[in-house]
Amino acid sequence: MLDSGMASLGAKVVATSCSDENHPPENIIDGNSKTFWMSTGLFPQEFVIRLAEQTSMSKVTVDSFNVRHLKVETNASQNASNFKFAGEKEFDQTEGHLQSNTITISGTSATHLRFIITSGYDHFVSVHSVNIHI
Repeated sequence: MLDSGMASLGAKVVATSCSDENHPPENIIDGNSKTFWMSTGLFPQEFVIRLAEQTSMSKVTVDSFNVRHLKVETNASQNASNFKFAGEKEFDQTEGHLQSNTITISGTSATHLRFIITSGYDHFVSVHSVNIHI
């Protein structure tokens, strides 16, 4: 498994549907679960992570708060286009602690991952980390 400090491995958050200067999208991959990216309300919300190189993976783990439903799409080209559905999950609501959910995307090889939060338990959601399992 690659750890949530994916930034140290060359991964970058290259697109988001919103940004808050106090909780920037780079926090998703900084390896610190105390930092996070926060949405600015309304759904869907999304972010795209570019990996340093094409990587085969079996699943992704997302640590978040107030996310109700999330879809994962992958892309194997160098530009972030032609995303394909890889998996989705309905998250259970948690009170006072992070949601940690693993989504199986077996047999996937990608250069980009797009995460689409289609609904939340509140107007605002946060994503604290994303891990990929190889």
